[in-house]
Amino acid sequence: MWYFCDVFGRIWQSPFVLFYLLAFWIAPAFMHPQCLDFKPPFQPQQELQFCKMYTYFGCCDYARDQELMAKYYRIMDNFDYYGFSNCAAYVQDLLCQECSPFAAHLFDAEDPSTPIHTIPGLCPDYCSQLHSKCSSFLTLLSDDPRIEELKHDQRKLCQYLEVDDPDYCYPHLLSNELLTKNLGRTAADSDGCLQLCLEEVANGLRNPLAMVHANDGTHRFFVAEQVGLVWVYLPDRSKLEKPFLNITKAVLTSPWEGDERGFLGLTFHPNFKYNGKLYVYYSVEVGFDERIRISEFRISSADMNVVDHGSERIILEIDEPASNHNGGQLLFADDGYLYIFTGDGGMAGDPFGKFGNAQNKSALLGKVLRIDVDDNEKGPLYRIPSDNPFVHERNARPEVYAYGVRNMWRCSVDRGDPYTKEGKGRIFCGDVGQNKFEEIDIVEKGRNYGWRAKEGFSCYDKKLCANSSLDDVLPIFAYPHKMGKSVTGGYVYRGCENPNLNGMYIFGDFMSGRLMSLKENRNTRIWEYNEICMGMGLTCSFPGLINNYYPYIISFAEDEAGELYFMSTEIPSATSSTGVVYKIVDPSRRAPPGKCNYDPHSVRVKSHRIPFKPKETLIGVSIPTKRPRLSHAENPPDAASEDWLQELPGNFKEPDVQITPTPFTPTTAKPLKTSRQRKVRRRKGKQKNGAVRLVGDEESQRDRGRVEIYANGEWGTICDDLWNTKNAVVVCRQLGFRHALKAAKHAEFGEGKDLKIILDDVQCEGTEETLLDCQHAGVGTHNCAHYEDAGVICGNSGSE
Repeated sequence: MWYFCDVFGRIWQSPFVLFYLLAFWIAPAFMHPQCLDFKPPFQPQQELQFCKMYTYFGCCDYARDQELMAKYYRIMDNFDYYGFSNCAAYVQDLLCQECSPFAAHLFDAEDPSTPIHTIPGLCPDYCSQLHSKCSSFLTLLSDDPRIEELKHDQRKLCQYLEVDDPDYCYPHLLSNELLTKNLGRTAADSDGCLQLCLEEVANGLRNPLAMVHANDGTHRFFVAEQVGLVWVYLPDRSKLEKPFLNITKAVLTSPWEGDERGFLGLTFHPNFKYNGKLYVYYSVEVGFDERIRISEFRISSADMNVVDHGSERIILEIDEPASNHNGGQLLFADDGYLYIFTGDGGMAGDPFGKFGNAQNKSALLGKVLRIDVDDNEKGPLYRIPSDNPFVHERNARPEVYAYGVRNMWRCSVDRGDPYTKEGKGRIFCGDVGQNKFEEIDIVEKGRNYGWRAKEGFSCYDKKLCANSSLDDVLPIFAYPHKMGKSVTGGYVYRGCENPNLNGMYIFGDFMSGRLMSLKENRNTRIWEYNEICMGMGLTCSFPGLINNYYPYIISFAEDEAGELYFMSTEIPSATSSTGVVYKIVDPSRRAPPGKCNYDPHSVRVKSHRIPFKPKETLIGVSIPTKRPRLSHAENPPDAASEDWLQELPGNFKEPDVQITPTPFTPTTAKPLKTSRQRKVRRRKGKQKNGAVRLVGDEESQRDRGRVEIYANGEWGTICDDLWNTKNAVVVCRQLGFRHALKAAKHAEFGEGKDLKIILDDVQCEGTEETLLDCQHAGVGTHNCAHYEDAGVICGNSGSE
C-alpha cells in the first residue's frame, strides 16, 4: 500500500504500484517556486548587489548575481546615451528574472506542452512598452532566431514571449498575492496540512526499525532490520554487501505481522571514533523465558565496517512476562550516559502487581533507565550515575531515571537550535497508548509519566488516577485513536537543508500512516500541531523527489548532518523486504548553495559495494519529455534524444548540473470528500449473506464508496481496524472488478450512521469469496465507531 495525499492534502492509500492507479485524475495546476536548477529557492548567504529585489529569497547566490551584472554591462556597452537611459531598467529586469523564485515558470521550464523560453515570459502590457522603447536589445539577450525574425512586429513578438498562465508572467506575478503571500514558507493546504516531499534513500529492507550514525565524521549510516542484521550505507548511498552486524541466530522474533520482538535498538558510544563501542537492544529466549538484552560490542580491528562478533558483553537482561511492549530504544544523551527505554511488560493495562510495573520503581519495566558504561573494561559493566533520582530511595532500582511509561517507541535527543542552542538536550519520546490515546513526552529526571493511572491526558485506572501522590507530568501532546493507534516518536529537525523545518518535531503513527508535526510557540510555550501531507500538484516535481510512502511507519532517524528520515514498510513482518528509508524534504525553501556542504572522512571498504537503485516514483504528476525551441532549419528530435531536463541547465549556462528525472503518468485517483451521499445502488431480489455494496458521494462513481455488507438479514458497515488491500480485493472481486486500487479508511466516503457496525478486525488472505469468510471479531462484535467506516476504490485495468 502507498500513502499519499489528494488535492485536499488528506492521506489515502493505494494497494498497487503506479500502473495500478486511476489515470483519469489530472494533477491540479498548483504551481510552486522553482529555480532553473530544478530546486527550491533560497536566501543568499551574501546580499546581492545587482538583483537586489531577490536578495532575501530567490534563485541566485552572490556569485551568480555578479555574473549577471557583468553580462548587463556587456550588453549596455552596445547602447548610446539615449539607448542606455531607455533600456537599462528593462535589461536589468529581464536578466534578474533568472533569480526570481519563479524562474522555472517564467522561462516555461515546467510546462511540457510549450518550448523552453530563453527570455522570461512577459505580460502583454509590459512587452508592448518594452517593444516601443527598446526592442533591439532582446537579440543581445537571446540567440533564438525567432526573436530576430519577430523583433519588428510587436503583436507577434509579444505573443511569442507570453506564457500560457497569465498569473506567471513578468511583472504581474510580483503583485499576485496568491503567489507571494506565503512565499518561502512551508506550504499548507486549507486544513493546515503541511506539504512536504520525500527522497528515497534505501529499499528492500526487512522491517527497518533503526537508522543511526556513528558521529565519526564518515557520514555513514547504519540500518538495523528486526531479524538482527545491521547494514552499512556509505554517503553515496551504496550499501556494503557484508553485514555490519549479524546476530540473527540469537534474536528472538517471528514472521508474524506485528510481532514486537526482535532486534529493537542500536546506538554508538559518543566516543566511538576512539573506543569502537556500540550498544544493541534485542529480544532473546533463555530456556522457556523471554528477555530483553542490552549488549556491548566493539568494532573489528580488521574492518571498520564490521563488528567483532566475539566482543559481545551482556550489560543487562530483563525478564519479559509477555511478548509485547518490549520497548527498544537506546540512546546517549548530552550528559554522556546510556539511556534505556523499556516497555511495561506486555499484555493490556499493565496488570503486573498492585499498581503495575510502570508505577513500581523496584521493577525495571515501564521505565527510562540511565547508566554509565564508561571505563567498564575492569570492574562492573556499568555504574549508576550519582545524580540518578532514586539512588537513595529504599526499594527503588537505582538505574531508574523516569517511570510511569507504557511502551515508549522511538525517542531522540534535540540537538538544539543551530545558532542559539535553544532546546539542546531535550529527550522526546512517543509513548504508545492502550485503548484511546497516543502521546508525546519530554523525558525529565525523576518524573512520573502517569501510566497506568493515565493514558494521554485522561484517566485509565480511575483509582490510581485519583491518588494525590501520583504527581505525574502530562504529555506535550496526545491524540485519539481515530487519528492513529500506535505512535512512532520522531526528531526535532535541526538540519541545514530545510531551514523552514528548524524546531519542528516530526513524528508519525505506525497504524494509520499519518505523518505529524509539533512546534513550540515561543510566547505561550504550547506545542502547536500540524499534520504533514505529501505535496499536491507540482509541489514535489523536483528531480529525485516523490510524494508517497508505505503506510507502516516504523521509525525515524537523523543523519550525521542532522537531516531527517523515516522508515516504513508495506508489510509489517520481520521477513518482508518491503521496507524503505525516506528522507524528508521541504520543497518550499532550501538552504543557499554551498552552505550545507560537508567533507566525509574516508572509509576503508573491504566489502563489495551495492549501488543504490531507487524504485519509488512521483505519483499524480505528468512530466513528459520536451525539447528546446528549434529553428526552421533544424530537424525534430528523435526518441533517443536526451531528456529535456538534462539539456535545460545548459541553455542558461549553469555549470555542473545533473538532472536525472523519470517520466511519470498522471494516474492518481481523486478521492471524494463531500458530505453528500449518493443513492445506494441496491441489487434486486433477496440478498445473500456476505453480499456487499458501495455507498458514496456521486451516482456516477460506481467503483468506489463505503463498504456495506449484508449479514443476518440487515445491511451494516465495516470498521477500518486492520483494513487493508487484501480485504479490499475480496470486496472488489465480489462486485465484478479485477483490481482493488485502494483500501480506504477514516470514513473517507462518509459515515453510515443509520446502520449497525457489522464487522471489525477483518483479516483476509485475498482469496475468500466474501468478507464473512475472512477472520473477524464476529458478526456484530466491534470496538469502534462510524468515523472508522471502511471503503474501497476498485478498477479493471492498470491503465484505468
